[in-house]
Amino acid sequence: MHSRIFGRTGWTVAPIGFGAWEIGGEFGRVDDNESLAALHTAVDLGVNFFDTSDVYGSNGDGHSEKLLGRLKRERREPILIATKAGRRLRPHVAEGYNRVNLEAFVDQSLRNLGVERIDLLQLHCPPPEAYYRPETFDALDDLVKIGKIQHYGVSVQKVEEGLKAIEFPNVQSVQIVFNLFRQRPAELFFGEALKRKVAIIARVPLASGLLTGKMKADTVFEPDDHRVANRNGEIFDRGETFSGVDYPAGLAAVDDLRPWVPAGMTLAQFALRWILDFEAVTCTIPGAKFSAQVKDNVQAAAFPSLSEDVHAQARSVYDRRIRGLVHARW
Repeated sequence: MHSRIFGRTGWTVAPIGFGAWEIGGEFGRVDDNESLAALHTAVDLGVNFFDTSDVYGSNGDGHSEKLLGRLKRERREPILIATKAGRRLRPHVAEGYNRVNLEAFVDQSLRNLGVERIDLLQLHCPPPEAYYRPETFDALDDLVKIGKIQHYGVSVQKVEEGLKAIEFPNVQSVQIVFNLFRQRPAELFFGEALKRKVAIIARVPLASGLLTGKMKADTVFEPDDHRVANRNGEIFDRGETFSGVDYPAGLAAVDDLRPWVPAGMTLAQFALRWILDFEAVTCTIPGAKFSAQVKDNVQAAAFPSLSEDVHAQARSVYDRRIRGLVHARW
């Protein structure tokens, strides 16, 4: 995979990363041996950017971080691990993103990962008010100065939050939902991020699996899968589940996209290649439970860019099927 520059950090990363939410255990059954095999396969194939959080685990216990810590100990290749902090707050309020709490969260992540310094710490979708609290970003600067984190960024729900976040000069990256069903970030935000040389991490690239093309109207999800319990935002932001798209509407849009998938590509690879065609995107982080899924994801970067006509058709499907459902929300 051809590497891309990660903002102003000096890092180079493969365009396909690894999103480690799934291996934490919130997408149904997981097996740690299979998860570790998938992680090792990713490294074998050139993936060097892994994204996790301190709450990715069936009990919010950082299980995903612990698996990545084991991977780092078992491999000699240099890998970058980005984690997130903030969702442990009870209540989850902007005032909680303060120096004392952030340092406590960082210390726990350092223990989970088994490292002395976190490569990239991201605020984990804080309330919008957090972006108007300079003291939060001052606290992050302090954590950089004392060596507990190397760089920091934010994970946001809305475009407006991303635009506000990059006004802070040391925000190195913004993680945002961007896929065929969530196209708004490309309209304004990407251009502003490029001007400031801020890295863009495109998350939920396959819309919680909808864009794999493997789901049907009668697909059954396991009871502990967030795709059952969070379709209307009952647990966390609705936009994290199927990108906020109503499930039947998403299936209909997938059917409209199928004719435009180039020969030799899966729908999932098509969806990932579409994301990589945007200059502002530094990397995308599809999740995977199994090695075969990792191989399919990584292969997307080997395909040539999609044609202008295919991009136009993808935009047309979005405009007809999806825009009215999500565009103004996030």
